[in-house]
Amino acid sequence: MIAKITAKSVLNKHRKRDDWFLDDYSVNPYSGCAFGCVYCYVHGSKYGGRGSGGVAAKVNAAELLSRQLRRRAKRGEHGVIAIATATEAYQPAEEGLGLTRRLLRVILSYRFPVHIITKSELVLRDLDLLARIDERAVVPRDLKPHLERGAIVTFSFSTLDERLAKIFEPGAPAPRKRLEAMSKCSEEGFLTGAAFIPVLPYLSDSEEDLEEMIATAKEFGARYVFVGALTLFGGSPGSCRERYFKAIETHFPELIDGYARMYRGAEPPGYQRRLEAVAEKLCDRHGIGYKIAGAKRTSQGSRQRSL
Repeated sequence: MIAKITAKSVLNKHRKRDDWFLDDYSVNPYSGCAFGCVYCYVHGSKYGGRGSGGVAAKVNAAELLSRQLRRRAKRGEHGVIAIATATEAYQPAEEGLGLTRRLLRVILSYRFPVHIITKSELVLRDLDLLARIDERAVVPRDLKPHLERGAIVTFSFSTLDERLAKIFEPGAPAPRKRLEAMSKCSEEGFLTGAAFIPVLPYLSDSEEDLEEMIATAKEFGARYVFVGALTLFGGSPGSCRERYFKAIETHFPELIDGYARMYRGAEPPGYQRRLEAVAEKLCDRHGIGYKIAGAKRTSQGSRQRSL
């Protein structure tokens, strides 16, 4: 059962642009997520969320966004809007409700650039709108060296191993489906990449694992990758820390002591820096950008769409 709620606001303005995803704003059409990723940072973090309470659709999201973007557009405050940062924009409810598609129509009308972050191949449904946003969006002047056009599509992974994905991302589309959707987005000319966030300690974070993921992303059309550490917040039964440790105890009990040593806090000291150092080296080896700002540029003249 999908709850329907009336939101008071839907556009979040960041104090500063995100260095990785380049977004100035974020929009979340849903609260909660049906994909049920065990590691989801929303559970137990300052971002809150519905936890195990299910999914709620913000039924007035498009109307709210239109009012909020109208004011921003009049002031010339165009910036990248990330959809979605604390939920999944293309979870199963979206197929029937179409909230994300309605948001994209609003974003198109006010000519804001957009960054879609997703685990779902349902994003392919909206390539027609994304293509128009890509062409018409007003890209902030200081971002033009990094953004050729106005639409970015990033597919999220924690592993490419189907068995691991079923444990840690039980409701999400299989990694292979995400790779195929990423390939399609790339073929259609979008700036497309892969976010390996979070990689899973002892399970998908070795140099060999990272090299396989980066090489595979390149093979399926990614022009950039991110690699991010697992963060585990909270201590309550519904927190991501407790959920994740329970999954490790159930499926990989031999790793529990290692995790206990690593995760005395939300994230092991220095772990992210070490991951990034390895990832940057591997990206250089495979000729793919590390982060969007490092994306390998292609000629705009070669863009072809079959829409």
